[in-house]
Amino acid sequence: MRYRLTLEYDGARFRGWQRQATGLSVQAVLEAAVAGYAGEAVAVHGSGRTDTGVHALGQVAHFDLARPRPPESVRMGLNYHLARIAGGAVVVLACSEAAPEFHARFSTVERSYLYRILTRPSPPAFGRDHVWWMPRALDAAAMAAAARPLVGFHDFTSYRAAGCQANSALRTLTELSVVRSGSEITVRTRAPSFLYRQVRILVGTLVEVGLGRSDTDAPARALAARSRAAAGPTAPASGLYFEAAICAGDSSPIES
Repeated sequence: MRYRLTLEYDGARFRGWQRQATGLSVQAVLEAAVAGYAGEAVAVHGSGRTDTGVHALGQVAHFDLARPRPPESVRMGLNYHLARIAGGAVVVLACSEAAPEFHARFSTVERSYLYRILTRPSPPAFGRDHVWWMPRALDAAAMAAAARPLVGFHDFTSYRAAGCQANSALRTLTELSVVRSGSEITVRTRAPSFLYRQVRILVGTLVEVGLGRSDTDAPARALAARSRAAAGPTAPASGLYFEAAICAGDSSPIES
């Protein structure tokens, strides 16, 4: 039986999603929880790999069990073992049976990330590993205007980090929006797939605009340059969240 999971996790506790030779990973913790619950060694596959320190609100994963069990029992059993293994830093929000052909990575047709920036003079007392604290004000309207030309199908060479293993930098952004709510600015982006650290470089480039260090046309010029040196810095991992994975046949849970 194949099971589909929706997961929430605190990335500050992990060396990223993917199983590592050293250090704790989300994938390894989940596999240990399945072994504790079902007594089976399984491989857990995710819809997207998150880097060290990156969080998730709606990561999708799947695994197979030789002995079928009710999905609600799986959810409760995994959360019990995850609490013991990871101290509640990983939580199964939902579990359902999946078709044999379902694959968390290859069945995902769109991925959504959001990035949180806290703009106020004082640092956060709570959740400091879950936002990018910016003691200076940002011009969210200028950031939003600078983001608009980046939406669509482009060569994003300027917005991928060294070490990216993708064969092509051609990607389609279906959304890149900037919204202010009080002292917090949220950047949301959606696409079928992303390049290595693409979202964090996009955010870092937009923040340069928000600080007044670059004009609103700078991100578009960087895009046209097709050179990493033309774009802005890479934003910290702490503010980034894997928001949702939309799989074939799903209705979108993302509010635009």
